[in-house]
Amino acid sequence: MKVNDVELVISAVRPEQYPEDRLPEFALAGRSNVGKSSFINKMIGRKSMARISSKPGKTQTLNFYKIEETLFFVDVPGYGFAKVSKKEREAWGRMIETYITSREELQAVVMIVDLRHPPTNDDIMMYDFLKHHDLPCIIIATKADKIPKGKWQKHLKVTKETLDLEKEDQIVLFSSETGLGKDEAWNAIKRFM
Repeated sequence: MKVNDVELVISAVRPEQYPEDRLPEFALAGRSNVGKSSFINKMIGRKSMARISSKPGKTQTLNFYKIEETLFFVDVPGYGFAKVSKKEREAWGRMIETYITSREELQAVVMIVDLRHPPTNDDIMMYDFLKHHDLPCIIIATKADKIPKGKWQKHLKVTKETLDLEKEDQIVLFSSETGLGKDEAWNAIKRFM
């Protein structure tokens, strides 16, 4: 998909702030610093639409990016090791859970994992949470450019087995650096529109 028109519509923390456009939405979930912002920027063909930070926990709201007047990417706060208070993490958790479990426009969750490492316990908990709520999931195994091509299948196998990936959930090999998997990721998203 060629993206010409993209806009950050709102950074929301409560349901009454969510956009009322009734467009399909795709939540982007992943642990802190896994590359969600880099994924968004590569998918929309922008260098810095979504702010990238080396400091975990930069995203603290639900950021609604309207793309081509046809869908939203919703960047949610990362889970895992962000250096914020326990109280703040719990508030993020409630905000994310409220959005994911109650938003009618949510079509699928795009869960981003780091291909270089087995999924973390937090990744497993997130995937299990999505399955418990019968939410479609697209797994993006990012940072593929950091692994020799000959080892991709081995790393994908570890990711699938660690998450106990269900057959209907697609996994896409991706690199924000090279663009590997960009078309495949768009195709996976379009299946849910």
